[in-house]
Parts: sequence; structure tokens; C-alpha cells
Amino acid sequence: MEPKRSFPIPVNYFSISLGLLSLGLAWRSAAAMLNMPLAAGNILLAAGGISWTLFVLIYIYKWIYCIESARLELHNTVQCCFISLIPITTILMGSALLPYGRLLAQVFIFTGILGALLFAAYRSAGLWRGTHVFDATTPVIYLPTVAASFASASALGALGLPEWGLLFIGAGFFSWLSLEPAVLQRLRTGNVLPPALRGVMGIQLAPPFVGCAAYLAVNGGEIDVLVKLLLGYGILTFLFLGRLVFWILEKGFTVSLWAFSFGLGSMVAIGVWLQISDTYLAGLGSVLFWLGTVLIGSMILCTLRMIWQGRFLN
Repeated sequence: MEPKRSFPIPVNYFSISLGLLSLGLAWRSAAAMLNMPLAAGNILLAAGGISWTLFVLIYIYKWIYCIESARLELHNTVQCCFISLIPITTILMGSALLPYGRLLAQVFIFTGILGALLFAAYRSAGLWRGTHVFDATTPVIYLPTVAASFASASALGALGLPEWGLLFIGAGFFSWLSLEPAVLQRLRTGNVLPPALRGVMGIQLAPPFVGCAAYLAVNGGEIDVLVKLLLGYGILTFLFLGRLVFWILEKGFTVSLWAFSFGLGSMVAIGVWLQISDTYLAGLGSVLFWLGTVLIGSMILCTLRMIWQGRFLN
């Protein structure tokens, strides 16, 4: 049955909030550890918070007044995984609010973690019944278990609960290892992704970089062997996606390109930790910090241009 009303803002628009919040948190860390301007991080976090609030209200409106569109989105084999962006961004909102009130931050963080776990049980565990189709095995399936677990670990580390954070590191890491072969097999041998869906390739950048940033958040920032291993795979993945950039951008910039933002924001956060380390990777940290910042900044400018041209609504 077709929806009675088409809805112009799909749930994947939460990736804009995800990118703004992740970059803002990284710049706030840079202000504390590298003497970078605090205002930059605060502006990004404020923009992320405003966009998150708007998208939450819009999503609630969708379920009240355009329920058929909301249900179709929930049951779509690709689009439904983006629903996990709601609890993930709620967790990041809690991290953003931490300096202003620990109790309020805890409410956001623990609500987000609970929501992420419940949605993962609904969506990811539901796939064990054999209902998933091969062509729907795109990088979006990382979101409910991998991205959500790593976001939870980072927030728990910020709350001073590293042991609990390590539990989520394990959940995210082994979920990633179990899903990665299936995703790569589909990308290599399945039907070619249509241009409108190619932006989701950016999520492929998230597991190594988001996982690395989460691990640093719970281990106190130590640049150990695991950090270097994850960083190496993240850089390799970045190079592979760079090789495909013109193919991904065949139809120009769309909101789907914000799928790159969580990985890029985590790249910036890793760059901060590397720069304050006494290792030979400090120079690489500076490159990662500015590269991730410039790329997300470019997405911000392109999105503002879309809004100006009236092309923002789906």
C-alpha cells in the first residue's frame, strides 16, 4: 500500500546531526588538549543539538500524521537501519551536555544506549530468522550494532565508566568482524548500488575510526597496538573510498553523503589523541585532524547550498 502522503525528510537525515555532534565533540577535545578555539566546538555542538531536536520532532510528527510513510521506512530493508541513528545521536547529545550537567547527560546517554540495544534486538536479531536479502547487505547494517556499540563505549568512557565501555567495545568489535565479510562480499559480487544509494558507502569508514576513537575513550588515550591496528585499517578504507569518490558522487552531492561524517568526525578525534602523544604518529594526527575537519566542513557548505537552492527536502 502506498503512503497517503510522501514525507520529505527520511530518517537518514539524522546523519547530519551525527556529523555535527561528532565533529563538535572532537573540536571540544582539541580545545582542551591542543588549545584550539573552544567556540568552534561549541558552535558545531549547538548546530548539532538544534538539528537533532528538529529531526526528533519531525520524526514524531511523521509517526502521528504520516504513519504509513513511517511504517514503510521501518520495514524497508535498507532504510530501517538508519533508525538506529536516533539513539546514537541521543548518546552523542548526552556527551555534548556532560560539561553542563552530569545528571542530564546521563539521562540522554543511558536513554540512547537502551534505545540502541532495543532497536538492535529488533532489527539485527530479527535477521537471524533468514528474512534478509543479499542486495540489502549494505554498510547500513553496521549501524544498529557496530556504530551504536562504539558510540555507547565512547560516552561511557566520558562518564568515567571505562569497564562498562569495554563491554560495548567488545559488542561493536565482534559485530563488525561478523558483518564485514558479508558486506564486502555483497559490494564485490552483488548488483551495482544505484547512484541514490551509493552515499551509504561512507558508513564503511565508520567501524575502524569510530571503534578506534571509542577504544581511546575507554583506555585513557594510550596509543597502543590495537589503536595502531584500527588506525591502519581505517586509513586503508579511506584510500579505497577515495578511489571510488567520483563513482559515489555520480549524481552530485546529496544528504546521503553525510554517511561519511561519523567516520570523519572520529578521525578528527583520533587526530587529537595522536597529536598529544609522544609517538612518531603525532604528525599523522595533525593530518587526520585537519582532513576530517575540512571534509565535514565541505559537507556543511554543500548542505547549506542545497537549502539555499531548495533541494534539501527529499
